Amino acid sequence: MMYRTWILELAACAAAALLLAVVACRSSQPVVLTVSVAASLTDAIEAAEAAYTDSHTGVTFRNNFGGSGTLAQQIALGAPVDLFVSAAEEPMNDLDARSLLVPGSRRDLLRNTLVLIVPRTSALAGFDQLTSASVRNLAIGDPGHVPAGQYALQTLTALHLLPALQSRLVLAENVRQVLAYVETGNADAGLVYATDAAIPNKVRVVATAPDSSHDPIVYPAAVLRAGAHPVEAEDFLTWLVSPAARAFFTQRGFTMAAQ
Repeated sequence: MMYRTWILELAACAAAALLLAVVACRSSQPVVLTVSVAASLTDAIEAAEAAYTDSHTGVTFRNNFGGSGTLAQQIALGAPVDLFVSAAEEPMNDLDARSLLVPGSRRDLLRNTLVLIVPRTSALAGFDQLTSASVRNLAIGDPGHVPAGQYALQTLTALHLLPALQSRLVLAENVRQVLAYVETGNADAGLVYATDAAIPNKVRVVATAPDSSHDPIVYPAAVLRAGAHPVEAEDFLTWLVSPAARAFFTQRGFTMAAQ
């Protein structure tokens, strides 16, 4: 009887040790977070991730940058994304309506402004000159899937400029492409976020769109149900909205949604 009890205790200890070994092995495995991020956040998010991995050595990132609408479509079609950061509320609302977000994980992360840019050598001085004959084309993000393009259309409509400029619009895949069009002279002007305009030295800002001319430019973020690492994604998102990450965004012209 004592021998049988000893055998059972030994088996139980072995099972517990095996379980602990499995848990330890799993916890030591590197975690790759797949993050879909609005293109306008490319530099800021990469800097923030680099700092995060310094203190979270078991975490690395796989980024997918693009127009928020396109990214949301990919997620809706089943892309295995852990965290989504959008440049507008509508793409996030669409995913929320499909129950693709982890409940309670959505947070407003950042705010931005919309500006009119021109090549540095241009004489254009503001929105009121966009209808002049010297402006052959105006680059904006494709409103079909680029939030900055939607804000641009709202602004042109509010300023009563859209009818005169409709045929001159050049649609880009994202705000970085708008920036490139203006930098290279392939567009006479463009509408981008202020944070993007601050990056190159070949363009200059000539006007800021009035806040009343477009919807608030808010960047929401949320953890996705389809992701493989919801706990780690939530930890990273919590860190992004904390004071520890603030400088990575404010140094690039963003303002925090929660001041």
